[in-house]
Amino acid sequence: MIILDAGAFVALERNERPMWVRLKAALLAGEPPITHGGVVGQVWRGGSGKQARLAQALQSVDVNPLTDELGRRAGVLLAETGTSDVVDTALVSLAHHSDQIVTGDHGDIATLVAVTNRRVDVVTS
Repeated sequence: MIILDAGAFVALERNERPMWVRLKAALLAGEPPITHGGVVGQVWRGGSGKQARLAQALQSVDVNPLTDELGRRAGVLLAETGTSDVVDTALVSLAHHSDQIVTGDHGDIATLVAVTNRRVDVVTS
């Protein structure tokens, strides 16, 4: 499964072809990418008229709520890493073995993934 961080959405909004190809491939494989509402909050700045490409991309993404359960998993990961970015840790908490996180913040995400002991690919958007 593909998990999208804010950098992936920024790439989509900038109409960067490799990111649109990645999104289309996931959809054709029947595996829509996922993210969570906190990530959407990082990138959404107005109505669909201002961010038409982002709005289009979000229609194809499964946006998970930042629930109590996800928040608690993220909090445990924050404690394990000594970091403070709950949006990033919640995103990493969504990942399972063999998933791929697409991000513009490779270093921070890779550091969080390493603590989970899961085989998750972190790729730059």
